Amino acid sequence: MRIFSVYEGFFTGGARILHSEVLIGLQERQNQNFVLSINEVVRREATVQRMKNDACYRALTQTGIVVDSLRPYLKKKSNSARFTRSELMRFEQYAQTADVILSLKEQPLHLVNQADTQGKPVITCLHRSDPENQGPALKELRRAIFSGKVTACICCSQSAKEAYHAAGIPEEKLHVVTNGVDLSRFRFDPYRAAEVRRELEIPADATVVVLAARYDAMKNVPLFLRSARLFLEKTPNARIIMCGAGMSSENPDIVRSIWEIFSNRSELAERINLLSIRRDMEAVYSASDIVALTSSFGETYSLALIEGMMCGAIPVTTAILDSADILRGNGIIAESHPE
Repeated sequence: MRIFSVYEGFFTGGARILHSEVLIGLQERQNQNFVLSINEVVRREATVQRMKNDACYRALTQTGIVVDSLRPYLKKKSNSARFTRSELMRFEQYAQTADVILSLKEQPLHLVNQADTQGKPVITCLHRSDPENQGPALKELRRAIFSGKVTACICCSQSAKEAYHAAGIPEEKLHVVTNGVDLSRFRFDPYRAAEVRRELEIPADATVVVLAARYDAMKNVPLFLRSARLFLEKTPNARIIMCGAGMSSENPDIVRSIWEIFSNRSELAERINLLSIRRDMEAVYSASDIVALTSSFGETYSLALIEGMMCGAIPVTTAILDSADILRGNGIIAESHPE
C-alpha cells in the first residue's frame, strides 16, 4: 500500500511525531510512502521552524520516504487560502501514485478540497477535542466529508470522537485509535538522566518538575508558572524544566509571564530552565520526578503524560478529558488552581 500524507507544515508537536513514526513503521514494511508539506517554513509559538531542520523530516527521509513541500517561504495569511494551479498539480501527481491519502489533522483539507484526489480514499487524523477552535478547518472537514472526499476520520481518543460528532461530523465516519508511544525509546534511563542533570547543573537530589508543551493558550502556562512558584517556595531543592516550541528566553511572552509571576522572587525564577525544543525528551523525562500538564482545553490523549510516565515520572494533571483514562489511578489529577 502506498500512502500519501499531507501536512500543514513541520513544527514540533506530538501528533506530527506520532504520525511520522507510523509512516516510518509502514515504510519499513516495504511500502513506498510520500509526504507533502504545504509549508516548508512555519512560524508558531514565537518560533520559526524550518522543514529540513525538523527531527521528523530527518527521520522520514532517512527511511526513504519522499518529503516535498509546496511553499518554500512564509506566505501571508490573506494569500494562503487559495492554491495555484501548479501547486494543485504537484498534489495531484502524488495522489495519482498513492493508494490512500492521509491528512494530518483537518488543516490540510483546504488543499484537498481544491485539488483532484484522483478518486483515492482520504482519511483525516484528528488529534484535538475542540474542533470549534480550529478556525476554518472544521468547515473544510465538513465540506470534505459531505462531498465524499474524506471517507473516514481516525480520532486519537474517545473524547475527540465525541467532540467532532457534536460538531456535526457523522458518527459512522469517526473511528478511535488511541495514542501510544515507543516503549523501546520511552523508558527510564539513569545514565541519560544523569547527563541531563549535569548539563543543567541540577543536583542529583533535587526534585525536578517538567512541563513538555508548546507555548499556547490551551496549555495554560500561567497556571503552571503560578503552581511552580508555590512549589519552589515550599521545596528549596526543586527545579523546573519547561521545553517545547516557544519555551525559550527568545519568546517575549513567556519572559513577560515569568517576570509578572516571579517579579519579587527572582531567586526562584533562576531555578527555571527554559529548554525550547528538545530532541531527547526521553532523557529529559528520565531526569524528572514529575511530569505536569496544566491544559485547560483542547487536549485529548496527552502524549507528554504517557511518555513521562513510561520514563518513571509521576504525572500531575488538570482534570482534562482523557486524563483519568491515561493515569488509571496513577499520579494526581488536580483542580485548575495553583494550590
